[in-house]
Amino acid sequence: MAQLRIALAQTNPTVGDLSANADRLVEQTREAAERGAHLVVFTEMFLTGYPVEDLVLRTSFVDASIRTLEQVARRLREEGLGELPVVAGYVDRAGLAPRVGQPKGAPLDAAAVLFRGEVVARTAKHHLPNYGVFDEYRYFVRGDRLPIFRLHGVDVAVAVCEDLWQDGGPVSVVGQAGAGLLVAPNASPYEKEKDDVRLELCARRAREAGCALAYANQVGGQDELVFDGDSLVVDRSGELVARAGQFREELLVVDLDDLPVSDAETGSFPYDAGDGTTITVDRLVLSAEPVAPRPAEPAPVADRLDPHAEVYSALVLAVRDYVAKNGFRSVILGLSGGIDSALTATIAADAIGPDRVHVVLMPSRYSSDHSVADAEELVRRQGLHARIAPIADIVTAFEKEIELSGLAAENLQARVRGMILMGLSNENGHLVLTTGNKSELATGYSTLYGDSAGGFAPIKDVPKTMVWELARWRNAHTRPGFLLEAERPIPENSIVKEPSAELRPDQRDTDSLPPYEVLDRLLDDYVEKDMGSQELIAAGHDPELVTRVIRLVDLAEYKRRQYPPGPKITPKNFGRDRRLPITNRWRETTA
Repeated sequence: MAQLRIALAQTNPTVGDLSANADRLVEQTREAAERGAHLVVFTEMFLTGYPVEDLVLRTSFVDASIRTLEQVARRLREEGLGELPVVAGYVDRAGLAPRVGQPKGAPLDAAAVLFRGEVVARTAKHHLPNYGVFDEYRYFVRGDRLPIFRLHGVDVAVAVCEDLWQDGGPVSVVGQAGAGLLVAPNASPYEKEKDDVRLELCARRAREAGCALAYANQVGGQDELVFDGDSLVVDRSGELVARAGQFREELLVVDLDDLPVSDAETGSFPYDAGDGTTITVDRLVLSAEPVAPRPAEPAPVADRLDPHAEVYSALVLAVRDYVAKNGFRSVILGLSGGIDSALTATIAADAIGPDRVHVVLMPSRYSSDHSVADAEELVRRQGLHARIAPIADIVTAFEKEIELSGLAAENLQARVRGMILMGLSNENGHLVLTTGNKSELATGYSTLYGDSAGGFAPIKDVPKTMVWELARWRNAHTRPGFLLEAERPIPENSIVKEPSAELRPDQRDTDSLPPYEVLDRLLDDYVEKDMGSQELIAAGHDPELVTRVIRLVDLAEYKRRQYPPGPKITPKNFGRDRRLPITNRWRETTA
């Protein structure tokens, strides 16, 4: 048996910043070499960032990806790191005729093995996901080659992300070919309630392939997606060996001791992939002799976060990366004294530090004294930059020129607030954060060009009941990496008081909506689970409420299309996951 020390680079690339990503690859490889690693594994499409979406339809982008890969291979050799093999994800191209919308040579979601200044092996994702947030059939063609390279006597196979998640394909071939280790570059987004599906998946695939498995996953925020890391290694029986932390960059270095030594013949060999396709295995030798045994380092196994810590950490990371990767220095939001804006401000302060968070208190003629006081108390606790901009006179000036009543008058107040925030954003370069939650977006309780105005929506995918849960969790907990040092940063009154938009006298959310505990259960079944009206009633929801809520959700589709992006934390977010036509005459019926 042989030993290998592998390093999984759980890293946070930036989409399109190939130069910086290549620098990071060299830095991490150097650290891995200093820690005695024999192999470094980076994440899916690391050099380009993931997902790159329509960038792959540009010949210039694919050319740059391939060029950067070859350049970084040479750079590793020039910097004395050429003897350490590196597996890295990038975008490649297939030798296929062009099709409409794709450049000549269709793009591949690829991974390569870099060694001694050369690209010694290439592979591409075989199973292309086309569900949820993924639409990879739009961009890529499937790969049909599986590299197995011998490293210090151990045969190591490479399969990319979705190839673990689907039956047949590369994993089936790995089992037939008899590799000792399978490494899998991944970019697997976070969502709540996944339980421990990754560990279960890797354990099952390791047993199927009969080899140890190393799963390297991306970390960081990319527009609406958040990647949580959680890289891991299991042995061939599926037992957990090591695990990286969540929502943080980490180089996970792991010793694997009982790997089989191989003397299999090198060359290219076709295998039945078990899914109606054939995969060609390309065997090559990098080093045949096993390394001298050395004492194994203790394998780190990071603790899993509790459900609320996971969600809150995802939101913080999403805001931090959206601000940093898009070049903003600061953020601004309206602070009403209510729970939604309080939680949004707290997330922002934890993400980028309170000194970079600006809030505006914009009381109207209907704002209660306690709302202003609660907002001021949050500012005091957190040390945010704050200013007061009363809107009563501005609204009155509008009303002198145009007569509005009812809902139109209420919406005018929200639009005046949005105008103030966008004006201050233009003046000072702040990123405007919108504060609407998923329950409001679902039912259309947001004002276009008012409280929906902004550049990023941190709690867009957070139901109202979870907003309260996260506020209570944050008042009782913190985590390393949160930049807000205040204890109990959210005033208790913002959490316990009855929610109200305060756009008319004595207004309450329950004037027009059911209690959020009831509403969120119904929205979960309709939005997340795609139940029709008959199914909703059969599930125990009130028929009259089903009819009313479905109508609210369906009519608000045009609003949601115009809402800023925000981090996905549920199985089906408004945006990349849920795609319904705006012009649509289908209506659910309860009859």
